[in-house]
Amino acid sequence: MITFLDEGFTDEDSFHVPRSSELLSNLGSQQECEELAYKLLASLPRSRLATIQRRLAPLLQFDVVGSLPAEVSLHIFSHLPAQTLLTCALVSHRWRALANDQAIWKKLCGAQGWTWKQPSRTHPFDTPRPQAWEDDDDEGMGDSDEEETDTIDNAKAEWTAMQAELDSGFASMSLATPRASALPSASTSRPKSRTRHNSAPAALSESTFLRADYKRLHQTHTRLRNRVRAGSYHLSAIQTRGGPSNAHTTTIYCLQLYTYPATGVQVLFTGSRDRTVREWNLATGLVERVIAGVHASSVLSLCAHAGVVASAGSDRRVAVWDLARNALVKLLADHEDSVLCVRLDARRLVSCSKDRTVRVYSFPDLTPQFVLGAHRAAVNAVALSDTHIVSGSGDRSVRLWDAATGKLLRTFENHHSRGIASIDFMAPHVVSGSSDKHLRLFDMTTFQGWSTSPEYDGSPPAATLPACAACGSSSAGGSAGASSTGVRPPRAQRCVHADLVRSVALGEDFVLSGSYDLTIKVWDRKTGALVADLTGGHTGRIFCIGFDCTKIVSCGEDQRICVWDFSHGIDTSFIQL
Repeated sequence: MITFLDEGFTDEDSFHVPRSSELLSNLGSQQECEELAYKLLASLPRSRLATIQRRLAPLLQFDVVGSLPAEVSLHIFSHLPAQTLLTCALVSHRWRALANDQAIWKKLCGAQGWTWKQPSRTHPFDTPRPQAWEDDDDEGMGDSDEEETDTIDNAKAEWTAMQAELDSGFASMSLATPRASALPSASTSRPKSRTRHNSAPAALSESTFLRADYKRLHQTHTRLRNRVRAGSYHLSAIQTRGGPSNAHTTTIYCLQLYTYPATGVQVLFTGSRDRTVREWNLATGLVERVIAGVHASSVLSLCAHAGVVASAGSDRRVAVWDLARNALVKLLADHEDSVLCVRLDARRLVSCSKDRTVRVYSFPDLTPQFVLGAHRAAVNAVALSDTHIVSGSGDRSVRLWDAATGKLLRTFENHHSRGIASIDFMAPHVVSGSSDKHLRLFDMTTFQGWSTSPEYDGSPPAATLPACAACGSSSAGGSAGASSTGVRPPRAQRCVHADLVRSVALGEDFVLSGSYDLTIKVWDRKTGALVADLTGGHTGRIFCIGFDCTKIVSCGEDQRICVWDFSHGIDTSFIQL
């Protein structure tokens, strides 16, 4: 048998083809590996390079976060702010699912105190043209001590819409179009807002139940806040002189928004020189309750809480009314002059008067506790928290009291250059308005804050201040640094009130002020910059303002109750007011 051998090949001399790992290990450095790879790729035709690129793409786009267990990925996303979450939703379907997780958005809403409410049917309201006013007195002010989606495309749309809201800046206020003739002629000539106004979604039936959508809740709140900053609102009125038929017949001194805890229905209480308190249905714009025959003269202040409404008047009385029973609970007649302000919480009722005293009663039994009598002039305003009471007086001072003992803890003398007309308190911050035409906000523990006036205890102006968002003006110059009291100096003159600041309100993001100059101004709480200037609603002095996250309400000498609605075209039925 003949065996044919391949003389050109033997086992001992077989050719060995090295593997890629062996080849790379023979190279001196990582840089040499990269250089070899580049030379190999450069030697290939472009068609082959495209194929290799497609094969390399998955290696270059490895999703580290998406490859983690869901609970770990969600934990990472839970530390991101809302705007970053919206951006992350653009990356991939996996990231979008993580960024839309309801638990994350619920946490973000909870940090802001925003809760989901099951929607109910709502109705718009509007009223006819106002008439001129004649009253020229303000009984509510005491004398001072001198003078008185499911796809990436939808995610992109959401992100774009949010950016548009964020970047819109300040715009002229827009007016409600259904009844433009119902508004003063001075306001109808203003340009419309740059914000696009869409039609409101259809109202839900009473039986409709919606699953809580906390991302939607957060985005809606953010959109409303941005509308305030952009000055985009619809203005309407639920009362003008002579309408509706059972409305107030003269000056309206006070108001408060109130939400019934059991039903979640929001109403508006108002008090007037006509000696009555009225409850308004905000959905229909009609009066649903008239509390009459309790006060013998003007109702100057009111406060609703936990099913009762307390009202104070120039008849020296404080009346407490049970809303469920629609009956008078008690009349308090301890003050010796007009009661200018009353406030109520779960523990106590506090009132202040032209008689220069503050009186404290336990609640709900309304037993007298303390008479606080350190002020030298009428006490025009009082506010309270769980542990403290703050009072502001015509003697230009603000005083801090211990609510449990009645002890005077601190006196802030010459807090304004003239008498203090209004205060609001959200511990530890106090905001005050004065007949010196200015506002002042400061922290009672650190004395840091801002003011629209430079005239405080000789405080020098700071070198720079944020530009006014409402008019674009920059701040006045001066010596560098903040004053010893932490008070920042004023904005340009046209950015402050031109008359007494009769009402102030303190919120999480904004400070509001209403003035005799017929305007309502919205200020950035942190910086004091003016972000919105609301004009054209009133033809008489503004006496009181109130607000929630969707609107501002105001009343005054012209008998008008104005609603400045920032939620036009937005479904807010699921927002807890």
